[in-house]
Amino acid sequence: MYTGERFSRTGRPLAAPLAIGESAGTSALRPYVAPPQPVHNPGSPTRSTSSPAARCCARPNGSKQVYGRVVLDLRNRKIWAFPTFTQDPYPVNAVNSTPPTSHPFLLGKFALADTDN
Repeated sequence: MYTGERFSRTGRPLAAPLAIGESAGTSALRPYVAPPQPVHNPGSPTRSTSSPAARCCARPNGSKQVYGRVVLDLRNRKIWAFPTFTQDPYPVNAVNSTPPTSHPFLLGKFALADTDN
């Protein structure tokens, strides 16, 4: 029944859940309608890239040859090998139940200044 107000006594309790549901639905769909833009952080401490799988890595002097992940440090252009000892892309120690730590060894360095010639 219209009483001169915006909503009657029965219409007001029905309108509140609809308004709440509409605002919740709008905020839930926002990431799909207008996704946030990625931001590049040049001061990021993780400035490296790695190979997707383990490969056979050998020290430059030939003293060690193991399976490992190859990691390129983009800050100083050095190439590191992190031994995994198996073909798995992560360190594995089947004898001990504690997680192993892989210590890297230097494979080489890219001389990007030579590409300017």
